[in-house]
Amino acid sequence: MVNPKIIVSFLFIFSSVSSLQAQKNTVIVSDFPKTVVIDGHVLQNNQELIVANDTDKVTALKALLKKADKLLDEAKTFSVMDKKQVPPSGDKHDYMSTGPYWWPDPSKPDGLPYIKKDGQRNPTYYDISDSEEIDKVEDGALTLALAYYFTKENKYAKFASKLIKTWFLDSETRQNPNLNFGQGIPGLNTGRGTGLIETRDVFRVIDAAILIKETPKWSKEDHIALKKWFSDYLTWMLESSNGKDEAKSKNNHGTFYSEQIIAFSLFSDRPEVTLNEIEVFKNRMESQLKPDGSQPFELLRTKSWGYVNMNLYGYFLIAKLAENSNISLWNQQISEGKNMKNALDWIVPYLKNEKKWEYEQIQKISYGETIKILKLAAKKYSNPEYENLAKSIDLKIYNSDIIQLTN
Repeated sequence: MVNPKIIVSFLFIFSSVSSLQAQKNTVIVSDFPKTVVIDGHVLQNNQELIVANDTDKVTALKALLKKADKLLDEAKTFSVMDKKQVPPSGDKHDYMSTGPYWWPDPSKPDGLPYIKKDGQRNPTYYDISDSEEIDKVEDGALTLALAYYFTKENKYAKFASKLIKTWFLDSETRQNPNLNFGQGIPGLNTGRGTGLIETRDVFRVIDAAILIKETPKWSKEDHIALKKWFSDYLTWMLESSNGKDEAKSKNNHGTFYSEQIIAFSLFSDRPEVTLNEIEVFKNRMESQLKPDGSQPFELLRTKSWGYVNMNLYGYFLIAKLAENSNISLWNQQISEGKNMKNALDWIVPYLKNEKKWEYEQIQKISYGETIKILKLAAKKYSNPEYENLAKSIDLKIYNSDIIQLTN
């Protein structure tokens, strides 16, 4: 609901194809948005900082609007119908992908069945466009929705709406709410529970939809229809053989299964599912951690650093989601040492270069998820040292637009 008592005028910097133009706008500041993962209070506070001409936040907004304007200029939408391949069902509305770490067997004339090379991505994975395109929908929808939130320019909400409707709602282009054919392995199967990892970031679409609620091109009926899609997908996750297989996963796949169940049940108003999965997650964390905070299942991987941080980021996402149900997981501990703060503190010596990473890591270490974790930890554990560490690791990532505007 809009609060008519709070009206502010301020200078926004809008990007265009040729240059950035300063333009004064009158913006009505609404109550904080009830987003699912992004903290609506943080968005509201950042909006106030932009009004106050905070340098970091204004710079981040400039960068965000530049990306948003580029999306408007390109005017490109995405759909499961774009792929050249037809899934085994015969219906292109079904999502489809192959296992990224699976390769032809050189000892077999036809290469079948494929064999696994952990951490080595087969470039033919991208021959099927669904996985890349759903990522673009998530990125684009959230970028545009944030641009709308901070500027109240309907052009951003309008195209965010189009991206979401094209992938999830329009009858000619929508994805069916299943992942029956996710990460199939040639010669072995047409789809696996493992494929569900490819929708782990779809919560960004949910937050985007909440940010553009009841704008001219995103009606109450559209919002209800999107909730229905996610409720149907949630039911598929809970009842299908692929979903049940993924629910049994012991590593990061299990974590992100819980993350999705919780996010989608929150959005589709199924609180009993939310509460049950939060309890399931507590047991997952117990089984995945050692008392010293290390993650043995992730440390066995050929990209151990990446998976340790990815799984820990999943923990933090779930803790944020649980807050929607007034449940705090930030210090949740079942047995000694097994909590997410201890898991974070286990990697801190490596970030400070006090220890050398001795586990297998076949690609260059990156810190995108690490910095998000540290920034959030600084707030949740009232420890500015985490924030200082985030700055010292990679200032460019730390200052990136989405991180600055949503944290």
